Amino acid sequence: MAEQEKYLYGPVPSRRLGLSLGVDIVPFKVCTLDCIYCQIGSTTEKTVERKEYVPIKAVLAELRQRVEHGLRADFVTMSGSGEPTLHSRLGELIDAIRNITDIAVAIVTNGTLLYRQDVRADCLKADVVLPSLDAADEPTFRRVNRPHADISAERLISGLCAFRDEYPGQIWLEVLLVEGVNTSDEQIARIKEAIERIRPDKVQLNTAVRPAADFGVRPVDVGKLEAIAAVLGDRCEVVGGFSRSGCGSLAESRAQDVLSMLKRRPCSLDDICSGLNIGRNEALKYVTDLRDRQVIHSEPRDGVTFFRAVS
Repeated sequence: MAEQEKYLYGPVPSRRLGLSLGVDIVPFKVCTLDCIYCQIGSTTEKTVERKEYVPIKAVLAELRQRVEHGLRADFVTMSGSGEPTLHSRLGELIDAIRNITDIAVAIVTNGTLLYRQDVRADCLKADVVLPSLDAADEPTFRRVNRPHADISAERLISGLCAFRDEYPGQIWLEVLLVEGVNTSDEQIARIKEAIERIRPDKVQLNTAVRPAADFGVRPVDVGKLEAIAAVLGDRCEVVGGFSRSGCGSLAESRAQDVLSMLKRRPCSLDDICSGLNIGRNEALKYVTDLRDRQVIHSEPRDGVTFFRAVS
């Protein structure tokens, strides 16, 4: 089953969503932004054009097969290799998912298209929407997120505000900080003002812990993150590590599951163990085999080894 899948990956451990079955509905790496910290890599097609990038019929066929094999996950998550709101049939896809499983649906989005009514209408169908806001002034926004020419910081913020006015569900706003880039007192103050306008249910403060698109991107240390979280207010939390037990792998081939995870993002050995509910020795066996076959490679980051699929 795992070898046949093109659009699903995981379930994988998520620091924000628990155990998440990813649904990849745009090709690598089609996005409205080209963020310096992106763990997937640099954007290959920067666009704001919505279309049916992948056939939803094929996505749903894969999901039905997973459910038939006893899918266990906290969320079915629109995420993956690019910006999911670029898919023009996102709303139809979510409606169809509701007919297949009662697992909650999440959308991990950069939020840049929420100024559009059609995008907001699609996102209204999700249980949780997780947009991003890394900068609230134009120069920093352009430095960190490198947006498409049609996207500005104010357009992003205004879109998030409009979505909040319409959406009764949970909005968990991620703010990802890069040391020395968007961490000054003035930048944090502007982000706080934007948060007060947007009114999310949660603010989740994060930093670049995996190898990033740009060399030299540095994470913010935990103490500084906690201090900034205090400035941003009671709704703000520092996103911690993921830990979960008791969730079994659903794919027939463990090695293919590992490779599927690593095609989407770099993972540490602990990430692999948590996501597939396997021991370290077993996980090490798979990554060693995959590395020997030269389909993955390893990268050290702050004392932790991350594994990534070879492009």
